[in-house]
Amino acid sequence: MGQQVRTRPTCRAEKVPRTVTCTLAAMIALVAAGTLAAQSREQRVREDKRRIEAEGYWHYNDAAAAFAEARSSAKPMLVVLRCLPCVECVKLDDELIDRDPRIQPLLSQFVRLRLVSTNGLDLALFQFDTDQSFAVFFLSPQGDIYGRFGTRSHTTEWTGDVSIQGLAKAMRGALDLHAEYPGNRSLLAGKKGPAPRFASPELLPSLKDKYKSTLNYEGNVVASCIHCHQIGDAVRELALAGPEKMPENILFPYPHPKSIGLIMDPDEMATVREVAPDSAAARSGFLPGDVVQTLGGQPLLSIADVQWVLHQAVPQRVELPAVVVRRGVEQRLTLRLEKGWRRAGDISWRASSWELRRATLGGMVLVPLREEQKEVAVPERKAGSMALLVQHVGEYAPHDVAQRAGVRKGDLLVAFDARTDLLSESEIIAYALWEKQKGDRVPLKLIRDGKPIASTLEISR
Repeated sequence: MGQQVRTRPTCRAEKVPRTVTCTLAAMIALVAAGTLAAQSREQRVREDKRRIEAEGYWHYNDAAAAFAEARSSAKPMLVVLRCLPCVECVKLDDELIDRDPRIQPLLSQFVRLRLVSTNGLDLALFQFDTDQSFAVFFLSPQGDIYGRFGTRSHTTEWTGDVSIQGLAKAMRGALDLHAEYPGNRSLLAGKKGPAPRFASPELLPSLKDKYKSTLNYEGNVVASCIHCHQIGDAVRELALAGPEKMPENILFPYPHPKSIGLIMDPDEMATVREVAPDSAAARSGFLPGDVVQTLGGQPLLSIADVQWVLHQAVPQRVELPAVVVRRGVEQRLTLRLEKGWRRAGDISWRASSWELRRATLGGMVLVPLREEQKEVAVPERKAGSMALLVQHVGEYAPHDVAQRAGVRKGDLLVAFDARTDLLSESEIIAYALWEKQKGDRVPLKLIRDGKPIASTLEISR
């Protein structure tokens, strides 16, 4: 969403072969690069509408028509929310999905709905990680949710989160759940969240009067589109303006399973590939190879379903029942999450974190150094203490507070408010939001060219 387009996704080396997902990434890059060269964003949106409606294979931004067909045909629904203008964020492009031999036969068994904006989106039904630009819902004709698909934990790297194989298996799982419907309806109840405060995005205070419930094809379509991340931006803006501390589930939404030590296989529905040592998952008894059938009583189709269960786990300390299949034998576990467990998640990659950086970091973007880099750059520091590289400093108001305080790109931040135990950008943001008030002045200790520099940052929240 407004980020620089990169046309060479990198497929990192992993223990499990990633040939297919790497090939997919390269194909998407080529499609994106060619499209960018040939069309403006406005042209892409209009051409997409013309092409999809002419083909007639997908319902295009018409949820009412899709639900009507699903009810009359008794077919399940597959709804793809894809932020069309954001070419970099397209993870599984619709053209590639339509043509993939593993996906195409499965698609024909669903009523297909494609939503390219969130204008008028039913937020009581479509609740998902809004820092995504590609999210899939599997629904019954009555609107019960079989599952979700689409996960992201990095700005550009995504092969560890989604794959064509994983999508195909999630689709088969949704078809299996549909075959048992409505007898399994009670199992699906937890897949819907509580009623939202605002029924659709354009009613949120920061979006109200700026956007309508439909796209403006008579004028500038791109300018009329509410992007997915703008929903999260608006929700966080509300929380920032309120008198209470920002709730953990808003600051750290949709925790990635790896934040609790579960490294899931993106090529499977909900299969554990690795378990991080001394993590919540390890202490709860999860092992590599476990196929997680249910978590918190909910059937799982993908990593996104695991995230949904974690997102809904609001209390500080949580115990979630799990059923896993281990070497063909069903076993019952309890996932125990201790106080502060959400804070292990990384929010720095999220588009919705830009406003948080303004409010707490004065527009700085911070990245951690490896321990060996810290030893070279700051040899006198204690092992395990803070050393964060200032990768970027905002130049223009209101994101230029740090720059006006004298912070420069390339500086090392080694203390924030005399704290040296905040080891990531996410931890500093959380500390500033929860412990500081607007107008508070926070001392900074920086290293520039090997020399210490003192500065003071004003909290803007």
